Order: sequence, then structure tokens, then C-alpha cells
Amino acid sequence: MQFNSLVISNVELSPGYWRMRMTAPPPITGSKPGQFLMIKVNGGSDPLLRRPFGIFDTGAMVTEFTDCGSQSYLEILYKVVGKGTAMLAALHNGDRLDILGPLGRGFTPGDPAGEKILVGGGIGLAPLYFLARELVTGSRVRLFAGGRSREDILCITEFERLGVESYVATDDGTLGDRGFVTQVLERHLATAHNATLFACGPMPMLKATAEVARRHNVPCQVSLEAYMACGMGACLGCVVKGKDHGDNHPDYRCVCKDGPVFDHCELLWEKGEGGHS
Repeated sequence: MQFNSLVISNVELSPGYWRMRMTAPPPITGSKPGQFLMIKVNGGSDPLLRRPFGIFDTGAMVTEFTDCGSQSYLEILYKVVGKGTAMLAALHNGDRLDILGPLGRGFTPGDPAGEKILVGGGIGLAPLYFLARELVTGSRVRLFAGGRSREDILCITEFERLGVESYVATDDGTLGDRGFVTQVLERHLATAHNATLFACGPMPMLKATAEVARRHNVPCQVSLEAYMACGMGACLGCVVKGKDHGDNHPDYRCVCKDGPVFDHCELLWEKGEGGHS
């Protein structure tokens, strides 16, 4: 659906990382963790294209903004990386946004039995928080958050308030363990039983997480971050390679329409995507 929204709050959480809350129609609360929004960041034609953002949270709204007929809110996390996100960061209470969503295929929580393990970093933590809200009602949930430094580790307190046990690793050691979060994850999986992985973050982190899942024979769903133009599979601008069907003929997938969440076994991970976080 397409709807107009009013900004309720727009706060910088860490250098370059922002959290925005905005009004939304009540059906938005039925969004699935892992789905995303396409947001037009201003009313003009520059930038022309909408920007994709994962849903961080939704809920009942308590605010003075009522002229759009909304009774709910939604939240996104975003990082300022260019003109579009810089325009978002300049918005204030009462500014308007044109939003399309929710879009895409979200996470499948599956059987509540067994341990649920979330792996992410930076804005990749957004859909994982939304997922954690759903998982904690019937499962034990652990979060493994990684980044280059402490500035890339967001909203850990919010996860812990849900009852999620959190582990942190940073490349420079400024928060948590020093090193890659997938190394911490692998040590845990050596003694874990009946675990399922859910990951969102940079492609190197996802590739490393998928490899850990393969070695330990653990189910794993990954949410891909991609540049999108339409958000509905029409432009083919966010295509990734799916599982190889032989003779080096991969099955190409649109991240926006076929994902953004995939089983890690569905994707053809490129050798050039090595490294992890």
C-alpha cells in the first residue's frame, strides 16, 4: 500500500546512524519481520527514486498527529551515506513522507522449539529487532552483533529489554570481543543444539554467516541489503545469483520481490565476497 506519513521523531543514535518514528495506517502493524519500505525522501524530483528501508518496529501510536487519520506508528533505522539519507536526517517533527510498503518476503520464524540466533550489525539490526519481538514469545533468543567499532552497534539495550541475550564483537575491540562476530558465533554453535540462524547486514558478514551455518549444518535465513529502484521486481536493478542449476547457469533472483529474505542455501555465494565482520 502507499500512504502519507508524518515524522514524529528523528534522532541520531550514533555518528551517522539515525532512528526515525513516523505515523502509519493501522495495517502496518501486520507487517512481517524482514519486510521493507520504499520511501520518497522529499516532495520534489531530486532524488527521483525512492529509498529502501527495513522495518525496525511498529505499534499503537500515542501522538498529537491525527490529521492523516493514522492510529499506528512505524520506525526505521538508517545510516547517512548519500543525498537521500542526508535529506532524511534533516527532517523534523511534522514533516511529511510518501511511503510504499510493506514489501518483500520476510523471515519465517518456524518451530518455536530450539534456540533462535540473530546475527547482524549496523542498520542490519533493524529487521532483527522486529523479528526478536516475535521470537521471544516462545523461544530462547540470542543476538550476535558485529561492526567495525562501537559506533556500528545499535539498540543493544532494546534487544536486552525484550529478554534477548546479546554478544558483541568489533573489529577494533572498542566494544565486546575484538574480531569478527562470526568467530564468536562459531564458538557458540559448537555447543548449541537445535539452533536456527537469522542474519542481516553487509554481504561479507552474510557470506561468512552462511558458511558457518553450512559447516555446522544449521538452518539459516539471510536478509540481503541491496540498492533498489522500484521495490517490486519490475526494474531488475537488485538481481542476485541464486543456486547454481548446473553448467554455471544460476537462477537469478530479485532481492525486492523474491526476498529480501532467503534461505542461505538458495543463493550462489561469490568467491570474491570473502571476508566477514
